[in-house]
Amino acid sequence: MTITVEATYEDGTLRLAEPLPLKQHEKVRVTVHAQISPILQAYGIMGWNGSAELAEFFALDPAFDPQEG
Repeated sequence: MTITVEATYEDGTLRLAEPLPLKQHEKVRVTVHAQISPILQAYGIMGWNGSAELAEFFALDPAFDPQEG
């Protein structure tokens, strides 16, 4: 059986977004895949020639938010 569930890493523990349909003390094998930010996913599509870090900075820095006055 394969189950995919979202989780958040907090203070050394994975906090699952929903309960798992497992029996008490059932052994499982866990593989963790960190999610990539949407900015970095779009990085190659938008024709940007700079670094991924700089693209993320421009996308997330509040100083560049067009909605800010």
